[in-house]
Amino acid sequence: MKLRLIAALAVVVLVAVGFFILADKPAAPEVSVVTLQGERLDIATLRGKVVLVNFWATTCSTCIAEMPKLIATHEKYQPQGLETLAIAMDYDPPEQVRAFTERNALPFVVAPDTHGAAAQAFGGVRLTPTTFLIDKQGRIQKKYLGEPNFDELNALLEKLLAEAA
Repeated sequence: MKLRLIAALAVVVLVAVGFFILADKPAAPEVSVVTLQGERLDIATLRGKVVLVNFWATTCSTCIAEMPKLIATHEKYQPQGLETLAIAMDYDPPEQVRAFTERNALPFVVAPDTHGAAAQAFGGVRLTPTTFLIDKQGRIQKKYLGEPNFDELNALLEKLLAEAA
């Protein structure tokens, strides 16, 4: 009888801990951006996929240095369902963003944040690069200020991509 009570209590504790761990992750903001191709993209429509949102600027040396690693990560995991969205900061002229995107053949969606609404929705992003990793349920799993540790990021991506939606 005591053993059953202890087992039942353990299950209740595990369920409660699991709930608080999952509830701990904030939902990604429901924000829309207009891509360089002029298409509107609602981040909420990407639910069911793992999404990497990278705030960057063409004048940010760390952003430029991390771009080849971001491209490699996108190309490695995009076939498994990763969506990458590079949002250029509001102070970055859209023509400059377009030229950089074309010159570097960026393989993912790029959107200038011309009015700063996306950066504001993601908690007032001002430092670049800032990257958010969003799971299939639309929760922010990780926020990186500065260049991510790509080994850690890739390990987390593999875990999130393997999980059911």
